[in-house]
Amino acid sequence: MSIVAVIAPHPDDETLGCGGTILKHLAAGDEVHWIIVTQINEEIGFSKDRISARKCEIKQVADAYKMTSYLWLEHVATTLSSDTLGDLIGDLSEVINRLKPDQLYVPYPGDVHSDHGVVFNAVSACSKSFRYPFIKKICCYETLSETEFAINPMNPVFKPNLFVDISEHVERKVEIMQYYKGEIQPAPFPRSEENIRALARYRGAVAGCDMAEAFMILKEVI
Repeated sequence: MSIVAVIAPHPDDETLGCGGTILKHLAAGDEVHWIIVTQINEEIGFSKDRISARKCEIKQVADAYKMTSYLWLEHVATTLSSDTLGDLIGDLSEVINRLKPDQLYVPYPGDVHSDHGVVFNAVSACSKSFRYPFIKKICCYETLSETEFAINPMNPVFKPNLFVDISEHVERKVEIMQYYKGEIQPAPFPRSEENIRALARYRGAVAGCDMAEAFMILKEVI
C-alpha cells in the first residue's frame, strides 16, 4: 500500500490534473491525502455565500472520491509569492512530516497561474531526501486551463514521461468535476466535459490506451 499526497494550489486542480489517477490509487487500496493550499475570502472579492458554497463543494468532492483525508492550509488564493513562501514551506513541512507520504503529486511550475509556481517551490523545499526520506516518488501533473496557457518562451514546456491509464475512471472524474459549480462550462471553454475527455484521449493515444493522464516524474527511488 502506498501513501499518496496530492497537493493542489486551488480546489479543482487535483481533479483536472490527476482525478483519474486518484481514483486508481484508491481502487488499489492506497491512502490518498488531499492537501489544498489556498482558500478564498471576502478580502479578495468573494461573497460569504460563495465562500460557504466552496466549502460545501470541497466536502462533496472529498466524499465523492472517498479521500483518506483532506485539509486546507488556508493561504489566500492569488496572494502566494516569494514573500509568503517561508510560511507555506513551514505549513507543508508539518503536514508532510505528519502524513509521511511515499508519493507526491504536485503542480507544474511553469503553469500560467503564479500560485502553482510558488506551491511547486515550497514542495521542492519539503522533499529533500535527508529530511524527508520516506518520499520515494514525485510527479508533476498538468492542469487543464493552466499548463497549456503558459506562454513564457523562456519556460520549459510540459514534457510527460509517465502515463496512467484512466480508461475505467475518466467518466467518474468528469462527474466529480461537476461539483465545482461555475468552474466547468461548455466547450470551447478549456474546463469543459468535452475537453477533459479530449485531453485524456490525446494522452491515451500517446500511451497506447483509450484514456490517460500524463505526468513528469521528477524523482523516483526504487
